[in-house]
Amino acid sequence: MSTSSMNIASGSSSVGGSGHAGVNTVRTGKTRTAKHGSGELRNESRVGWAMLAPASLLLLLFVAIPVVLSFVLAFTNSRSVSPVPMRFIGVDNFTRMFSDPTFWAALRNVTIFTVAVVPLQAGLGLLLAVLVNKKVRSSVFFRTVYFLPVVTSMVVVSLLWLFIYQNDGMLNVVIEKITFGHFHGVDWLNNPKTALGAIIFMSIWQAVGNHMLIWLSGLQTVPEELYEASELDGCSPWEQFKNVTWPCLINTRNMILITITIAATSVFTQVNVMTSGGPRDSTTTVVYEAIRSGFQQQETGYASAITLVYFIIIMVITGILRYLTREK
Repeated sequence: MSTSSMNIASGSSSVGGSGHAGVNTVRTGKTRTAKHGSGELRNESRVGWAMLAPASLLLLLFVAIPVVLSFVLAFTNSRSVSPVPMRFIGVDNFTRMFSDPTFWAALRNVTIFTVAVVPLQAGLGLLLAVLVNKKVRSSVFFRTVYFLPVVTSMVVVSLLWLFIYQNDGMLNVVIEKITFGHFHGVDWLNNPKTALGAIIFMSIWQAVGNHMLIWLSGLQTVPEELYEASELDGCSPWEQFKNVTWPCLINTRNMILITITIAATSVFTQVNVMTSGGPRDSTTTVVYEAIRSGFQQQETGYASAITLVYFIIIMVITGILRYLTREK
């Protein structure tokens, strides 16, 4: 009886020992798996940071640091080349700027430019997109023709239109031919009444193809079933556009509105190449005035004050547009 009890006890202990060994083996395996998984996560994290580093460095060098320096220099008398050491002058640059008629002329010109360009450029782009969205044989050709000015450099386009707008340029020659010599044209870029309008017309012509493609991409996302349903309901083409196409373009519309507005308020190249801000500051803009003050007149502090005010204006305009185009 005692011998059997001893055998049973020894068997029980052996079973218990092997059970504990199995549990320990499972725990060791889980620990190794957890360590291996955490090691992979760390490696992936390092790879992610390594891939992010170049873009972060470029943003730091060309965005963050210039913004901070511009904010600091706006309150100093800093000049590019000057024997006078830089010193803090408070809000003197801003006082000078708000009392300068050239700055207010630049702000007025930018406002006129934006108010004219945004609706015309967006509207013409939408009209062209609707026309080339039709499945006809020549649609690809017209898309290429309308988009061609966009891929051309703005400097090249400005020089081309500079020759077109001359007294003996193509525009005046065509006008004389059409009117049979009754109208001889004007010096478009040297007349304060026509210079800004000429730049507005050229800017719309150059960029309308880009926004046509954006509108076109939005049009091609509208489900065909909606058009088929509207046709069954007897809707006219205008009713289809008003009730089907336009509501489906809300995201495209908001993006185009914001991008055109920001581009219009930062106009510079056309003015620099075609008129240099003249005649009599009729085409100068805020960005052109800032660059002219900073690089030509070497007044870095004053130019930084202008760019700081321009940055605030852009932020306010963008905030208003985001509020107006929010989903309701």
